[in-house]
Amino acid sequence: MTKKVLIVEDEFIVASNLQQVLQRSGYEVSGIAASVEEAEESLKRNRPDIVLLDIRLQGERSGIDIARKLKSEHIAFVYLSANSNQKVLEEAKMTYPDGFLVKPYRKKDLLIMLDIAWYRHAHSLEAKTNQEILLQKQLTEISNENSDSQQKLLKIAGIMQSCVPFDLITSGLRPLNTVQFNDKGYLRIGFDEYQFIGEKELLTITNLKRTALSVILSNSHVDINTTIYNNEPASEKPNIPSLQKTLIETFNIQSYLVFPVVLSNGLSFHYFFYSRQRNIYTNKHISMLDHLRTSLAEVAEKLIYGDNLAISKYDQANAERKLQGDSLNYPEFRSIIGNHHLLLGALDLAAQVAFYNTSVLILGESGTGKEKLARAIHLLSPRKNAPYITVNCAAIPATLIESELFGHEKGAFTDATEKRKGKFEQADGGTIFLDEIGELLPEMQVKILRFLQEKEIQCIGSSSLTKVNVRVVAATNRNLEKEVAAGNFRLDLYYRVNVFPITLPSLRERKSDIKELAIYFAEKFCREFNKPFHGILTSMMEDMIAYDWPGNIRELENVIEQAAILNDGKSKLELKRKLTGHTIPTTKVIKTLEDVKNIQAETEREYIISILKQANGRVRGANGAAQLMNIKPTTLESKMAKLKIRREDL
Repeated sequence: MTKKVLIVEDEFIVASNLQQVLQRSGYEVSGIAASVEEAEESLKRNRPDIVLLDIRLQGERSGIDIARKLKSEHIAFVYLSANSNQKVLEEAKMTYPDGFLVKPYRKKDLLIMLDIAWYRHAHSLEAKTNQEILLQKQLTEISNENSDSQQKLLKIAGIMQSCVPFDLITSGLRPLNTVQFNDKGYLRIGFDEYQFIGEKELLTITNLKRTALSVILSNSHVDINTTIYNNEPASEKPNIPSLQKTLIETFNIQSYLVFPVVLSNGLSFHYFFYSRQRNIYTNKHISMLDHLRTSLAEVAEKLIYGDNLAISKYDQANAERKLQGDSLNYPEFRSIIGNHHLLLGALDLAAQVAFYNTSVLILGESGTGKEKLARAIHLLSPRKNAPYITVNCAAIPATLIESELFGHEKGAFTDATEKRKGKFEQADGGTIFLDEIGELLPEMQVKILRFLQEKEIQCIGSSSLTKVNVRVVAATNRNLEKEVAAGNFRLDLYYRVNVFPITLPSLRERKSDIKELAIYFAEKFCREFNKPFHGILTSMMEDMIAYDWPGNIRELENVIEQAAILNDGKSKLELKRKLTGHTIPTTKVIKTLEDVKNIQAETEREYIISILKQANGRVRGANGAAQLMNIKPTTLESKMAKLKIRREDL
């Protein structure tokens, strides 16, 4: 089917050239617009499949304004811009374009980007439709089951997390009953763990009296329409306590979404989604909720009036409980330790995308657990019983990477004494995890792109192509956008692998998880070394929490392993190495030139150790510490010997 393209470009020559290129390449140009107003008129007359959209246009409104409309109407769009202003680019990025081309661009780049944009748009639309159908089915099942309102809301919390992320969900009739607080809610305390929040729990957590809560409820604003708030509640009097202000302060809320539905008797029932992340809610979430409005209204009826149908009383003493049901329980995440909201957000995305064949890009610093998340995505997918193949793109020499990935025929090169299957063919039917994909050389990037486009490979020495059914999950600790700008990573490949990005937070961003991680590793290693675990010294825990962990979870695991090895089995674990990089540095007294030299040597030693950790202990080769420091390997090795840097320091 011929795709229709709308060109929104205020430079006549550029727009005319685009029109000629597109028509010669088999596209139909539905119109050319030089302003947002012209574009809106064209959209009314003839709905396009894809829009090529310049950011700067004639008039006061920009391409970003029309992009929001395109996103709400599910029309694919690609930005065309010569503007490199970081603020404008960040604003454009928040509209979630299907592609981005920087002027000037080649005809080939344009056509490839259109192909990628359509691929991304079609896959995301398919996933969204499937998700809505599943959610509607699950809401109907919750509405029909014989359970009380708290159990129903608990299950609603579990299924809504994937489409409208939250740290706290509440619901109730409006206007509020100022005599008694009747809202029910759940605070997220783990990936599939929620704590019930009713009037009793809210009074306990906030340390308020019931009379004070009544005053707060009477001062609270009621929203009539669906609304998004960021950082603070709107339409309320300053310095006067309200329910929204109380929840924001108590649970460290940064943004929230209010979604009212009307019940059959005309009353208004509100769902509230609260998050500790700023600006997390967008029109995309409102659009999703609008599609579920009827189902959410039906289940709201049961939440308010269906309690008498319950066959068993909910155990309110059990404040922390697991969600029940196969669709809501994820044992695949049990090895991923932590309850910080940034980590839980990443797990939500992983659970959401796992069931599809969509390519996934996992972003994050070294040691944040990217490989574990990739494996969990595979185990959650329909491919879980098929092969899962891991490839570290940084660890394979450039001369061998093609053979390693795509295989070779016998006699294809000097050492090819037999035919060998590559990693892609080995993963047929399953998942291939391309770790550190940002390290691939340009010629290999082209071959990966060809596979993602055609789903076929060509092994070295063969003239035929082989179809393989493989889902690609990639990971990198590099900023691929900067790598694209620097010419080190192909733009078309970036958009192919970045269909569904998931960012894992660094350990310093989720320090609240350090204690749980430390205990997990301590118990693991003590069990492995056949030693009883008596706990961790308070001083060690304080040092670990104060440390910034440049090596992230991998570094923490190494520290705990060393402490377990050196423990006598009779006492608590204690720190057996110096953790450099504390957030509160110590001040040293300098009296002599020798003191200056010692401090310089210590600073240099700590710096080299941090780089070695970043390079996973590798001195030479691609992404080795010597390359990262831009010095010769022999020079680095000499410095390491002089500063007495040993393997255990890493």
